[in-house]
Amino acid sequence: MSAHGKKYFNSLKNAPKKAVSLEEAVKFVKANAGAKFDETVDVYFHLGSELTKGDTAVRGIVKLPNGSGKTVKVAVFAGGDAAEAAKAAGADYVGMADLIEKVTKEGWCDFDVAIATVEAMKEVRKCARVLGPRGLMPNPKTGTVTDDTATAVKEAKGGKVDFRMDKTGNVSVIAGKRSFDEAALVQNIKAVVAAVNAAKPATVKGVFVKSMSISSTMGVSVPVISTIDAE
Repeated sequence: MSAHGKKYFNSLKNAPKKAVSLEEAVKFVKANAGAKFDETVDVYFHLGSELTKGDTAVRGIVKLPNGSGKTVKVAVFAGGDAAEAAKAAGADYVGMADLIEKVTKEGWCDFDVAIATVEAMKEVRKCARVLGPRGLMPNPKTGTVTDDTATAVKEAKGGKVDFRMDKTGNVSVIAGKRSFDEAALVQNIKAVVAAVNAAKPATVKGVFVKSMSISSTMGVSVPVISTIDAE
């Protein structure tokens, strides 16, 4: 892994050492670029350790009010009218047997979101070994298994983001681009916080989010005062 550059270490010296308000954190991230390109801003949560035990997986979706700023490639597994609706809505790839064969035989995953109709899922399950580990398998819980392919495509391209907890109790969620104005980023991050809070398993008691931070792709991570402890 390459070492951080001078720009990173200069930012690190000035970065808040203790958790600050969301507004302060966003202001710092925007003022301290980690790269010349328009970096993605991510929100990171460390959840309670008890969430890694048993059936308490945290996952969900969030519709970013100001979009993600990312060009999202969408693949739709469907036939008939659902396929035509997906194409009209702007899907990048639409098909059935041809797409399934491309995924299973070539390991093809040149897309960010996969959508499938209920009927198509009978065949799309063949792709689980390839799509599953990459978090691309269509799932009813995230709205990517649906017969309303047009709406699903529009939502995916318009700023709907999926998230799920990893094995160590961490969640990372895209919240926009560093070029967004402060108000737009704050609004998006608040939507992310609300969505993660809503995904809290009913069986979990006490502190849900142990820590929260935000950072740009190549920038310094800034700790944020968490406001989503258990009620």
